[in-house]
Amino acid sequence: MTSKLFLQECQTDLLSVIMVNYNAGEWLTQAAQRVLDSDTAVELFVLDNASEDDSFTHLLHRYGTDARLHSEQLAHNLGFAAAVNRALPHVRGAYILILNPDCLISRDTLSRLRTALDAYPQAGMAGVLVLNEDGSEQASSRRHIPTPGRALVQLLFLHRLFPHWQTVAQSRQPLPTAPVELEGISGAFMCVRRAAVEQVGLLDERYFLHCEDLDWFMRFQAAGWRILFVPQLRVTHLKGVCSRRQPLRVSWYKHRAMLMFYRKFFRHSYPAPLLWVVSLGVWLRFSALALLHSLRR
Repeated sequence: MTSKLFLQECQTDLLSVIMVNYNAGEWLTQAAQRVLDSDTAVELFVLDNASEDDSFTHLLHRYGTDARLHSEQLAHNLGFAAAVNRALPHVRGAYILILNPDCLISRDTLSRLRTALDAYPQAGMAGVLVLNEDGSEQASSRRHIPTPGRALVQLLFLHRLFPHWQTVAQSRQPLPTAPVELEGISGAFMCVRRAAVEQVGLLDERYFLHCEDLDWFMRFQAAGWRILFVPQLRVTHLKGVCSRRQPLRVSWYKHRAMLMFYRKFFRHSYPAPLLWVVSLGVWLRFSALALLHSLRR
């Protein structure tokens, strides 16, 4: 049925995939091919954020006549959250996968993911084991919410002195053998339940790039939904493909978004001096990265 958020009726046998493209090159078509070759019914929405390369043109040349592909080339870069939100009201699937255009799935990934979510009705969102090209686990694959306290522990390397203190990434912990609940998964592969999105709402468009996934994690859990991590399913994420042309600019958006995230969720639960220290640490980190970038150039 339709709702205030969704304009299309739900089709329970369909899984909708949304990809936001920005200069992903050949990987966009490869990622789309993997989705369209899935062994379950899919529809694919591709929003192109005013790319400067020919990635979107190549995609249309290959799959432009496929009725399962819904594509739109935007006149200017809206940012990740706004582009996703542009597609969300038009999807028809009971599950919606937000997938990076540099993330490669297997033929049975989506069908097995549906099975996992069907068996876990409390889960409003699910993620999988996200790997680098060399087969190692990416740090963001399974993680804790980066609270100001955890950020400070990681920033000052206190976890090396006190190993029991929590940091954000859990990639060094033993991999579970069955689906488990986590605080956060990889934003490169987020599958959300349509009913949960109806309750929680769209992504927060104030985040231009990065941290919109963290925001959703907080809001989903506050609404009573669980976040499921399915370790048996694995995808490869070619991290940095879309940001390689402007790495410093992307880093600036990431650091700014993190401060927005802290102000939105933690300003009333953490002492102001701690937030000031964390904010200072965030900008000092960005400044160091900017200096290193300029030296390399």
